[in-house]
Amino acid sequence: MEKAKTTSAELVDHARQAADLTGDPIWRLGEFVPFAGPNLAAVRQAASITDSVASDAIYPLVSNVSDIGVDSFQPVNGAIDLAPLVAAQPTVATARTVLSGAAADARGIETNGTIDLISEAVGKLRDSVIEADRLIQGVDRAVTLIPRMLGADGDRNYLLLLQNPAELRSGGGITSALAQISTTGGSVSLTQQASGSDFRYAAPVLPLPPESLALYGDRAARFVQNTTLVPQFELSGQIAATMWADRFGVQTDGAIAFDPVALSYLLEATGPITLPTTGVELTSENAVQFLLSDVYAQFEEPSVQDAVFAEAAKAVFDRVSSGDLDAGKLVSALAQAGDEGRFKIWSSHPEDQAVLADTTLAGGLPISGPNSTGVGVYLNDGTGAKMDFYLDSAVAVEASACRADGRQTIRIEVTLTSTAPPDAGTVLPAYVTGDGSFGVMPGNVKTIIYIYGPVGEDPDEPVLITDLDPGLDGAETFSGRDQNRLVAGFPVELAPGETRSVAVEFVAQTAASSKISTEITPGVHPTVYSTETRGGFAGCEFG
Repeated sequence: MEKAKTTSAELVDHARQAADLTGDPIWRLGEFVPFAGPNLAAVRQAASITDSVASDAIYPLVSNVSDIGVDSFQPVNGAIDLAPLVAAQPTVATARTVLSGAAADARGIETNGTIDLISEAVGKLRDSVIEADRLIQGVDRAVTLIPRMLGADGDRNYLLLLQNPAELRSGGGITSALAQISTTGGSVSLTQQASGSDFRYAAPVLPLPPESLALYGDRAARFVQNTTLVPQFELSGQIAATMWADRFGVQTDGAIAFDPVALSYLLEATGPITLPTTGVELTSENAVQFLLSDVYAQFEEPSVQDAVFAEAAKAVFDRVSSGDLDAGKLVSALAQAGDEGRFKIWSSHPEDQAVLADTTLAGGLPISGPNSTGVGVYLNDGTGAKMDFYLDSAVAVEASACRADGRQTIRIEVTLTSTAPPDAGTVLPAYVTGDGSFGVMPGNVKTIIYIYGPVGEDPDEPVLITDLDPGLDGAETFSGRDQNRLVAGFPVELAPGETRSVAVEFVAQTAASSKISTEITPGVHPTVYSTETRGGFAGCEFG
């Protein structure tokens, strides 16, 4: 660690000398000289950025918070030491501000007219600073949120929603089991558990936004299993917390969603865990298969299935809380789960929710920014059972500025495939197939696809359905709006082994071309995803 401090101090000295050399009046005058000027200006700007980053971000971080690493997030005697994280907050916050400004400045360096050597050096600096800015944002959120959530400022209670993607909902899957997590001074305990079937209401517990009500109905606010029917986890968390408070009288500080695929990632950190009741040894390799398929063959009673689900979550939770794990793999597991939308957090504290906003953990609608356009593909089960274990999905997004006004046309194609066995209707348990209870032939899988266009679309531009599988009923398609986004919906029913596709086009409101980012419901199996952005008018025909 002393070597790192020495190296960072040397970097500060060299960067300061370079900034002083390139910042004097003579150098600045040289920037007006043809040919040499652009090169001198680029070098001066790069030196200034390096000086700022070295002096005001790297050196303070190395000097003050270098002792914080992945081991800092490993519980010892059932608790995480929060003091180092709290102490690091001012330094990290300052570094985030510095790196954010440096990233903006680096993007603004003009390299048109510079020699290759300087252009390449500026490109490397730009990439490095932008990546450092991205990383420090995550660190800043972590050192800000983790102490608060773990009770540094007072005891807290969170509602854990265990989702089951074998029966898909927009946010990931139905909520099969729930648990209350209590935190105080860095320690975490699981204090109450319940089954998803325990929460049913004749009327919505909270009023849903009119747009959500029109697209999804009111079931999200009447059954806790359906809270993630809507794709905004902030709304889902509020509904679930209201139901929990009604049943147990506990006002929770937020909600956390997790699924068995994410649980399998945690098992990479904890190692195998044996379930006390069933004697089954859960590993990172078998957890998904057991929890989302085998359990239905072994246990016919739904309440027992939910109990096994809850027991598995508690067993992994207890191992994590004990600190008997690989801390590095734990951090990697949580990061992967968050990136895939399998790990979400809503906080009832506005200051915490503001930190979460615009991150994958918040589970919000697709986000559009200066350099990206967000769209979404959400899948809701229509079988009324657990057939989504056999559902594969692929999403292809293409964007092109083909219109005379320069606005992007965005084409989104969704392909679903049933991998169920040919005799699924007879060999799989009725609880898995649904046994035709919701009008779906046993063995088939029905899915409602919701495709969200970019934010700020022209409301006068209709959603254009460009392709619809001949086997689908176009009369069943529907459309609507959700928070300033056009939405197209398609019911798709698949027989075993069948594949069908739908595609729509949206028109973005902005004329600026940008890359496409896509929010996709996380299923049991990874979605095959592809994206392509094309500028100009060449090759504007999609096909």
